[in-house]
Amino acid sequence: MSAPSGGRRPNARTAPSIISNDLVVHGNLTATGDIQVDGTVEGDIRSQSLTIGEKASITGEIVADDIVIRGRVVGTIRGRRVQLASTCHVEGDILHEALAVETGAFFEGNCRHSDDPISQQAGSTARTSPARPTAQAAGGPLGDMPRAAPRPTAGNDSPVVVNDGGVVVKRPAAQ
Repeated sequence: MSAPSGGRRPNARTAPSIISNDLVVHGNLTATGDIQVDGTVEGDIRSQSLTIGEKASITGEIVADDIVIRGRVVGTIRGRRVQLASTCHVEGDILHEALAVETGAFFEGNCRHSDDPISQQAGSTARTSPARPTAQAAGGPLGDMPRAAPRPTAGNDSPVVVNDGGVVVKRPAAQ
């Protein structure tokens, strides 16, 4: 069998675009394929799939179907499948269809499920109800624990402090 006259099959995966660790980008990145960032990006990133390396730093909004974060991100993240690795440091809100957080990941912000996080505008993530405080975690010998917004409790919003192996996690009081 021979390849079509274009040389490439439709839907064939290509090599990712790579921002190496010595590269600093000031501006937005847009790709229809995969991007791997090992350097620094100061701007928004939009792609099919995005992998952020351990030494990478991104300041801006991220929009992609598949997102794996091993490095530092400051900004809003919107993705169908978002994975926060144990080495990541994320400051910002996450709008997701599926979210995985490894033990040791640092996350400060709010995360919210959405059936279509890619097409939803960042400004429409505001709630009509008052904002809930984010969970607080103190760093211990095992590193920072993931942070996520607590679920509201009916009538009692006072947090209960749970001492979990030397790490203090604030959770809403049980009913």
